[in-house]
Amino acid sequence: MRYRFCSSTVLLLVALISFLLSTPLFAQADPTIETVAWLRYLPLDSKAAMNYEKLPRASVLFGKSPVLDSARQELAIGVEKMLGRTLKSSGGIKGSVIVLGTARDLHDVAPSLRLASSLEADGYWLTTTELGHAECLVITAANDRGVLYGVFALLSKIARGESIIGINEVQNPYAPIRWVNQWDNLDGRIERGYGGPSILFADGKVRADLTRAGEYARLLASIGINGCTINNVNAAPGVLEDDFIAQAKRVADVFRPWGVQMSMSVDLSSPKLIGGLDTFDPVDPRVAEWWRKKVDGIYRQIPDFGGFVVKADSEGRSGPSAYGRTHADAANVIARALKPHGGVVFYRAFVYNHHLDWRDPKNDRAKAAYDNFYPLDGKFDDNAVVQIKNGPIDFQVREPVSPLFGGLRRTNEAIELQITQEYTGQQKHLCFLVPMWKEVLDFDMRVDGGSTPVKDLVSGRVFHRRVGGFVGVANVGLDANWMGSPLALANLYGFGRLAWNPGLSSKTIIDEWTRLTFGSDPLVVRTIANLQLSSWQVYESYTGPLGAGTLTNIVGNHYDPGPASSEGNGWGQWHRADHQGIGMDRTMATGTGYIGQYPTEVQKIYESLVACPDNLLLFFHHVPYTYALHSGKTVIQHVYDSHYEGAERAHDFVAEWKTLEGRVDPERYRDILARFEFQAGEAVKWRDAI
Repeated sequence: MRYRFCSSTVLLLVALISFLLSTPLFAQADPTIETVAWLRYLPLDSKAAMNYEKLPRASVLFGKSPVLDSARQELAIGVEKMLGRTLKSSGGIKGSVIVLGTARDLHDVAPSLRLASSLEADGYWLTTTELGHAECLVITAANDRGVLYGVFALLSKIARGESIIGINEVQNPYAPIRWVNQWDNLDGRIERGYGGPSILFADGKVRADLTRAGEYARLLASIGINGCTINNVNAAPGVLEDDFIAQAKRVADVFRPWGVQMSMSVDLSSPKLIGGLDTFDPVDPRVAEWWRKKVDGIYRQIPDFGGFVVKADSEGRSGPSAYGRTHADAANVIARALKPHGGVVFYRAFVYNHHLDWRDPKNDRAKAAYDNFYPLDGKFDDNAVVQIKNGPIDFQVREPVSPLFGGLRRTNEAIELQITQEYTGQQKHLCFLVPMWKEVLDFDMRVDGGSTPVKDLVSGRVFHRRVGGFVGVANVGLDANWMGSPLALANLYGFGRLAWNPGLSSKTIIDEWTRLTFGSDPLVVRTIANLQLSSWQVYESYTGPLGAGTLTNIVGNHYDPGPASSEGNGWGQWHRADHQGIGMDRTMATGTGYIGQYPTEVQKIYESLVACPDNLLLFFHHVPYTYALHSGKTVIQHVYDSHYEGAERAHDFVAEWKTLEGRVDPERYRDILARFEFQAGEAVKWRDAI
């Protein structure tokens, strides 16, 4: 039979063929593509899937708990999505199976398995071994949460195409504390949140639908985060009311299957504000009794409650100074109420006078944390943790390491990092923060002249502290992509990976995240990695180079350029710029003496103009604009060149991203392209303003 085509039919076919040839062939759009973040579990192609042909077709779980149930379910979901096969549940070790369970639960059923004696709390062991005359893949751990982490680690390896043949891997977390802080307000707003309203609260209450809270806990568990503080550090006293605790219990219930302990920020003056007392004096026995009863009541409803975060005597918050007491007094009255239940209190070292006299050249906000807490070393209870920001000011684009990390030897410490980009572009600008955090964590404080990198100081590996670790201010919201930008999620992922293992490189972390989030197309992986890894220095270059800070509007939105806003007020984020020079003199010889808070070997680096690194010059020294840097350029020329070069690099981001057209799903491609185009325009605005 012969077919005849009319001209309109031919034109229609030509148009259809042209459309198919010009349109990327993607799988059907996934409406949850951003909500699932890096847990996409994309189907592997047939060649990649062949590498996992020997993966057992069944699993068996020993032990019973919500966390272990999550582990088994997650394993089944991941295998089905990536390999297209249903993982059957077995009643025992019958043939080749994936075995899940803690070392305790596997002791009797697999006596031939010589369990790793090096397993610590939350650590896991992935190993292939013969059990019952068949080769089995074992995922075991010291506790239930470790089994869950082992499952996520295995699925991550499969998603990234990593071989698991003959696997025998033991991993332990670097520190026991790996928490995120949410700065959510009860009305649903989030302080310094750029990803939409709170996933937890609305209209003064816990949300009726906590689906997203459960999804968030799953994301946190996948990167080894084991705790989440649910409300703003500027805490509303009402969070400790009995009716609110009953609501918060629902949050703890959705966190629990993922091994995430819920904690809360509290107001130190709560015994007076809501408790009916006429005082909140931390050494008053009535106050201690109030905290004890309140904490006992919380644990009756939430038996795995993690503890409290306290911000006191800072930025208008009530504190122990009202009664002439110390921060140790304030922390300990709460710590002692928590201790019988295994809870901890995080006491923030972010304590400073925000009404400093800016005209006094000896005043220095940077000195505040050390001045307040160093004299109290050894006076905090062993379940109290001093939570220290990475730098001495406030999450600037570049700061030196806080000297307080080296000043406390007999006090538990945790480092506070800001995942949300308050001073680093507010998720409107790409700024991958892992390289910055790596510099901080790897910095050697040289306490007593020995090697004492910050990561060891906060983990408790130095001075043998009881608890310590990592806290990240995350501030995810209800936006589909959690943080207002798909690329900003790399910072949340990176925080979790560094908290688990600060020895990982920035390149390794971004390679993992990109493959899990966008797939393994070599050009996509390479391009996104290059964009992310260069973004911090690009942002720094067109905002505030040489340690001057971001020069943002600090009395306003913390985003737009506003160098004059730093001066002439009591906030202490000064750069002391005038018509002759710029920078804070923090030397011991002629300045504020801040440098003297560091151990001797670090003092020598920063005190000398010759030794001080250029990238922190203006943090430590006031110099004329004509001062020559190590590069040979004058300060003013560097500032000029840096801003022009930074704006050019931001413009180049657009062209680099455009090379991925057709390789990234259209929705995310267009979204991210628009963000880069916006950033390029903002960089020009910054360049011209500064």
